[in-house]
Amino acid sequence: MFWRLLSRNLLRVRSIYWRMVYRGYSATYRLDPTFRFNGPAIEFYGDGAIEVGPDSYIGSLSTVQVCAGHRVRIGRRCRISHNVRIYTQTVPSETDLRIGEGIPVQADVEIGDGVWIGVNVFIGPGISIGDNSVVGANSVVTRNVPAGEVWAGVPARLIRPKQPASDAARGAFRDLDSDRPTHRFQ
Repeated sequence: MFWRLLSRNLLRVRSIYWRMVYRGYSATYRLDPTFRFNGPAIEFYGDGAIEVGPDSYIGSLSTVQVCAGHRVRIGRRCRISHNVRIYTQTVPSETDLRIGEGIPVQADVEIGDGVWIGVNVFIGPGISIGDNSVVGANSVVTRNVPAGEVWAGVPARLIRPKQPASDAARGAFRDLDSDRPTHRFQ
């Protein structure tokens, strides 16, 4: 009984803590009031600008880093899953860290409207993800993703273009009136 009560109270304290942190982010960056932090341990940090459109959310353990003079823009109705990393600054892989830090690469990140980003995705500086695109789980985005495409992999590459919603729905039900089975399990 004691442990259950303690656990419940600790979860409440954790929830209150993260709500306070997220209110601070809302005061610091331009986040639409309908934007949702979907879980604990989401970090927004840096001296640049973060702009998030309406009806979007970001999952737990995700990080958005924005360096001074740059911005991360997330469009409306975006779904960003858990443990996603979005950075506006990195060090080039050619840098010899034995002799110094080198010159960092810095650039804006643009995520269009209606984008779905899967779990454990990394998005580096200068990346643009077009409207209505999907980035699959565990991907590393090193090139721009055009609108209406599905990308995945390390590095992320084109898997296929997305079908318009009406075509996809028609395709799923095209054989319902025929004598043939609609899928191979019938």
